[in-house]
Amino acid sequence: MSRVEQLLGRPVSIEVRDGVPADGAYDCLAELDRRFNPGLADSQVCRLERGELAELPVDLAEVLGICAYYERLTGGAFSARTPGGRLDPGPAALGWAVRRAADRLRAGGSANFCLNAGGDVLAVGEPEPGRPWVVGIRHPELADRVCAVLGVRDLAVATRVPVERGPGGGLLAVSVVAADLITAGVVAAAAYALGPDGVSWADSQPGCLVFAVDAEHVVHRSAALDELIVVEVS
Repeated sequence: MSRVEQLLGRPVSIEVRDGVPADGAYDCLAELDRRFNPGLADSQVCRLERGELAELPVDLAEVLGICAYYERLTGGAFSARTPGGRLDPGPAALGWAVRRAADRLRAGGSANFCLNAGGDVLAVGEPEPGRPWVVGIRHPELADRVCAVLGVRDLAVATRVPVERGPGGGLLAVSVVAADLITAGVVAAAAYALGPDGVSWADSQPGCLVFAVDAEHVVHRSAALDELIVVEVS
């Protein structure tokens, strides 16, 4: 089954090939959206900003801890705050919420499912025996096109492009493949913020593969990514 709902500031679809329906996973994402969405005035993120939380909730502390780790690792290039200063845990919160939703699906017996959150994807198992999930890497300038198509199993793919986080300092887009969407999303965001140096930095992160397009439209990618590419568009 598959359906689409607007959650976490983006369209979210879940395709499940076995086990329980995705209702519980959507409920999980909706709850975490209410807690982590900086666009909701009564979210924990906004209440923290206003000094209304007597104690930091454990889940939010974990998400902010992830952000703080990558801020230190990138020398401040990645931050949980927007250029205007607003707290926005962004890719860390998204990846954390997706992990919780995936845990809910696994607990219900699902071993083969694909969760797509506005183009950031967690693909678990296979859609059919012997066939990988097919995930497109978005073109940085043409919304209806892709740069490449990957065949993945038990992997996450996250992409950052200019419209999401402002100028990338010489990169048009960065996609990162990793074992989970927290790592893929945060490393992609950090690499994008770092600019051209971010490609080699992301490639050096444990378990991460990179596909990036620079300002001259030159493609840079991890050598090991070749094994996952089904189609590459010139």
